[in-house]
Amino acid sequence: MFEERHLTADTEQDGITEKHNSTQHYEVLMELGDCLTNVGKYDEAQRRYEEAALLSPDAAGPYVGLGVVAMQANKIDDAEIAFRVACRLDPKCAKSYSGLAMIEQQNKDYSKAFKMYLKCLELESDNLTALLGLFQASCQMGSFEEIIHYLQVYLDMHPGDTSVMFALSALYMKDSRLTESRKILKDILVLQPEHKDAVNLLEEVERGIAQREQSGICSPSALRLDSGHTVPRTPHFNLNAIS
Repeated sequence: MFEERHLTADTEQDGITEKHNSTQHYEVLMELGDCLTNVGKYDEAQRRYEEAALLSPDAAGPYVGLGVVAMQANKIDDAEIAFRVACRLDPKCAKSYSGLAMIEQQNKDYSKAFKMYLKCLELESDNLTALLGLFQASCQMGSFEEIIHYLQVYLDMHPGDTSVMFALSALYMKDSRLTESRKILKDILVLQPEHKDAVNLLEEVERGIAQREQSGICSPSALRLDSGHTVPRTPHFNLNAIS
């Protein structure tokens, strides 16, 4: 009887050890895949992600990695499949929605991209790729209310991020909220006095404010977001960007 209990305990301990080793191996494979992706060794990264998927078939992470690798290789259909598998495995995986949004944006379906970016931000409010992607989609669609909210939330968490500050100031200007735009632009210039785009945009905002004070009306058509200023681009699609 004692020997049976001892044998059962040994078997259970072996199972725990094996599971622990498997988990560690999975984490190592994912880290390797991420590092290889970041240095542009996509074929090797793909193999590591595939091995991780075999070890943990219910985990979304390897499929996000495979989606990233496929995007880098311009295999858009493969990327979409991988991100959708990740979504199915984990409906709360923000990275997978960000990846799908970037695919829709690349396909110029800005409405779908907008919805996917919003879904990502609902799950992970400080995802910078989703934030700037939503900014671009908003500019294409002329819809700014929701992106303004998420930019404000992000800046509450990451004050001093001048790329996001500039995006918000541009949207305030587009929305005729010139005083708020001016305040943020001045804050940017305190942090980065040589920020040329902020200097140029501030000059335009100041002109708009002067026109409004003179006439009592600020014409949105006089203030164009595409007036030659550089707006933040969505970061190059890699694992760091969508994390």
